[in-house]
Amino acid sequence: MEFNNSGSGNNSNSDNMESSASLKDYINLVRNNLLPIIIIVVAATLAAIIYAVSAVNIYKSTTSLKISKPQGSLLSSSLMPDLQSFTDDRFISTEIEVMKSNSVRYNVAQALIDSFKTVSPDSFYIILNHNFKSQPKELLSKRAIADLLKTAVTIEQKRGIDIVDISVESPSPYEAELIANLYAHAYKNFNLEANRNQLTIVKNFLAEQSTEKQADLLKSEDALSIFQAKNGIIALDAQSTSLIKQMADFEAQRDDVKIDFAGTIKVLSQLKEELVQQNPRVAAYLESLASQSYFQALQEGLAKLQVNKDLALTDNSQIDKSAMIKQYDDQMAVLKEKLNEKVDILKKGLFASNPDEIKDLTQKILEASVKSKSLSIQLDELNKIIAKFDVQFNKLPETSIEYARLERNRLADEKLYSLLEEKYQEALINEQSQPGNVFIIDKAIRAHTPDKPNRKLIVLIGFVIGAGLSFGFVFIKNYFDNTIKTPEDIQNRNINVLAWIPQIEGLGVNGNKDFEFIVAKKPDSIPSEAFRALRTRIQYSKIGSEALKTILVTSSAPSEGKSTVALNLAGTFAQSNKKTLLLDADLRKPRVHSIFKADKFPGVIDYLFGQAKLDEIIRPAGLNNLSYVTSGTIPPNPSEMIESKPMQDFLAEMRKRFDVVILDSAPIVAVTDSEILSTLVDATLLVVSAELTEFDLMTKSVELIKNGGSSFIGAVLNNFTYKSGYGSYYKYYYYYSNQTNGKKSHRSTKLKA
Repeated sequence: MEFNNSGSGNNSNSDNMESSASLKDYINLVRNNLLPIIIIVVAATLAAIIYAVSAVNIYKSTTSLKISKPQGSLLSSSLMPDLQSFTDDRFISTEIEVMKSNSVRYNVAQALIDSFKTVSPDSFYIILNHNFKSQPKELLSKRAIADLLKTAVTIEQKRGIDIVDISVESPSPYEAELIANLYAHAYKNFNLEANRNQLTIVKNFLAEQSTEKQADLLKSEDALSIFQAKNGIIALDAQSTSLIKQMADFEAQRDDVKIDFAGTIKVLSQLKEELVQQNPRVAAYLESLASQSYFQALQEGLAKLQVNKDLALTDNSQIDKSAMIKQYDDQMAVLKEKLNEKVDILKKGLFASNPDEIKDLTQKILEASVKSKSLSIQLDELNKIIAKFDVQFNKLPETSIEYARLERNRLADEKLYSLLEEKYQEALINEQSQPGNVFIIDKAIRAHTPDKPNRKLIVLIGFVIGAGLSFGFVFIKNYFDNTIKTPEDIQNRNINVLAWIPQIEGLGVNGNKDFEFIVAKKPDSIPSEAFRALRTRIQYSKIGSEALKTILVTSSAPSEGKSTVALNLAGTFAQSNKKTLLLDADLRKPRVHSIFKADKFPGVIDYLFGQAKLDEIIRPAGLNNLSYVTSGTIPPNPSEMIESKPMQDFLAEMRKRFDVVILDSAPIVAVTDSEILSTLVDATLLVVSAELTEFDLMTKSVELIKNGGSSFIGAVLNNFTYKSGYGSYYKYYYYYSNQTNGKKSHRSTKLKA
């Protein structure tokens, strides 16, 4: 088949011969290589079966989470919040990366270690060290377990919705279920802590301050008690009592603002650090915004109005202050509205091109910055008012001033402690009421059947891979194979194919050569019929008045079957009642004498040297009308002997004595003997062996023969394995052969076809 050689690069002499492989060619290629195909497919399938049988069962458990954007605490958000739209993919992707973080995996690893201590080790597989073969398996370290969770846990978002599946695979169904549920709870707790982080900071700060102020209150009460025990009870007038109460209220309010300011600064500092890590440019821009004079003016105005309102409320006079308070509230409302408008404008500018994470963080920083600035201004105003009260306080009678100072401190500490305790409880409730944005929809359940391996699919894949490898092997082998296989391969080189000879059964097995002379041993066999076809085509290969009498048989290289072809071709001519001579003209490695089990001496060389008579070298072959001549003594110069005048005279004599002379000569590419003989004979045919002779050698051989003259009549394809359409020839042959013999052997016909 021509297509087997298209990529070899050895067909430069046939560039103008375009041929394409047909479906029949591919079918023949597969049929000719059935054995390696079957071996590869069976091997791959067996390997897949062994793997499928020995593979460990893998169980899978999955838990589903719904992730939504945070809505704030119950105290800071509306009781009927707006319905949120579906969470965008970016937010979900960020949360999935959080799930894969070391923090979450280490929490899960610790939970697994704690569970291992209370559950039978037989229920676990992933978290055990399998390097110990003879010893009991030991628990891996926390870090090693966390690393294994990277491959054991799969986290995927369901397409188009804010549902995330956490799947775990393990040879232990209990372990798969446990890890999936622990992972979901670990992430949920981590998410809840992250959402409550700022509230927790404020709560812890208020708890610390409340504890400190409680201690200060106890000290103030003790100091007042000691003073009263020492100096007795001192009575203050109503004006002094009112002054002390007002100062205590303002000092408590100042200290409350101071604590609130410190807490806000602490939260703001943490938020700024987080923003700097994510986007330093936005952080620097926010710093410049917070210091704008317009902001400061609005905040100062609000702080002064708030202080004046508080001052009016502490006035104990009987004057109706409702109108004044309303006026303060109206003025404060106007300033707050302007401040909020300014903040909204800044938010829109900041949020236009930033991701959601930066937007949320920026909004918190902006609000905290405005709040801290307002508290700072309010603190300054309160300090100014307290300073004015100090002037009045210092005008009290000298005997009462120490008592008044102690009472003022006690009242201030008591008031401040009450405010802090109230704020702490509010912060505690706010923290606990802060919901997470993760909801476990489905808990993982224990699988009763393995998810992997799919043994049927593994075997099927093994079969498919085996088929692919086998066909790939066959086509690659064919692609790089540069040998002739079919008669079409020869014809595609514009070389006439005289006949194709099938392999002779039993020939060459264990050195057996009994069936080499097949036309004499089994004249009704398929190869014998092929040789008779070759004889017929040779006889009609040239049209002329004189028949072909001297026929040279050669090959490109050794072991291609030229001697066998020459022998059987001579036998067929003899069977057609033609007096035939088989001449061993291979003066390098002669074989004719070994075929007939005769002595090599005397032969043609001995006759040419005058050491033997003509009748002595011509020997009967045991078949009617067939004689043979051996090579005789091997000369030191075979080419010169073949080209000599005595050799030409000898061939002329043989033409007179015999009807047909068949010459078996040396391979034409190796030596020049056959090239010389081709000029001395009537016809030359080239023996080509299937799957042995290479294209370039065949082409070179034909060129050498044609260079010497016009004796070349065609090629003979030897050792051809008949498949597909070629077998029909022999099927018909057997049909006619059996009809002739009066026998019906359809079974035999099918086997040999």
